[in-house]
Amino acid sequence: MAASKRKRGGDRAFDKKGKKGKFVVDKDETPPETEQEAKNEVTVPAPVSLGKWTNKERVLIFSSRGINFRTRHLMQDLRTMMPHSKADTKMDRKDKLFVVNEVCEIKNCNKCLFFEAKKKQDLYMWISNCPHGPSAKFLVQNIHTLAELKMTGNCLKGSRPLLSFDPKFDKEPQYALLKELFIQTFSTPHYHPKSQPFVDHVYTFSIADNRIWFRNYQIIEEDASLVEIGPRFVLNLIKIFQGSFGGPTLYENPNFRSPNLHRQQIRLAAAAKVREKQLVKEIQKIKREDAKEEVDNDVTADVFVTPDEQKPVHIQTEPPTPKVVKKKHKPFKRERMQRGRR
Repeated sequence: MAASKRKRGGDRAFDKKGKKGKFVVDKDETPPETEQEAKNEVTVPAPVSLGKWTNKERVLIFSSRGINFRTRHLMQDLRTMMPHSKADTKMDRKDKLFVVNEVCEIKNCNKCLFFEAKKKQDLYMWISNCPHGPSAKFLVQNIHTLAELKMTGNCLKGSRPLLSFDPKFDKEPQYALLKELFIQTFSTPHYHPKSQPFVDHVYTFSIADNRIWFRNYQIIEEDASLVEIGPRFVLNLIKIFQGSFGGPTLYENPNFRSPNLHRQQIRLAAAAKVREKQLVKEIQKIKREDAKEEVDNDVTADVFVTPDEQKPVHIQTEPPTPKVVKKKHKPFKRERMQRGRR
């Protein structure tokens, strides 16, 4: 049933498929002919989105204290890219990770991206389905933010992205679980109030070197080519848990090395190089000393040496006689002047 409303300009009939409007002249003027009225009718097209927002996915993006500027910019970029995200204040380091589930419940979020900083140089990312799980923990490497990259790509803020996954995600069970987590977290819900009904960029998740590489590209309309927008980062999987931020371990990456162990190996390798250089110097010094001894102990050096005559040892019992030293007479200055005048 179409509802009718009376306004100052005239009568307009509203429908879901479209809107029809009729332009009516003022009361003082004479009404136009029927053909003119037909020309003045304008049909307003229907809105782009007529559906309802049913997928109520909300993602909470926040971090712990101690993060650096690069992580802060990365979080801001993710919030800009995901219109269904929410922000919160930094969490204290002393709090347990289970507190994040309570924060998500307060914020009415069912997904969470939590960035955990350690030693002001290592960054870990938790992606979790709150409050029942599962959850995964990653080491974030090679972070490049939007402001840092300055790529030529661009997209509409709030537009819905395409998600592209590597074929390896369907071959192994741990990657299949991560694929479902990524789909539910990064995809913008249909008919979200803050989203735009356009698809002009794509998120790619590719697997290389046992790591997940994230990229964001713009889709160009002319030839459907891709231009990178940013940000970009690499996720190194550590563990997958059954619960949210804990619980039984479903999968543990055997190829993962902690950054502490990696730095320790670098330090040990540098120390081994220094010790090797010192050992080479000591060996060269010993070789030089051995060569000197061989030259000093020449066997043929004593062939032409004749023994000296042995002189009797004379012991002096009396002190030697003092030598008389005759002093030369040096004339005075006056005598020298007189001699010079003569």
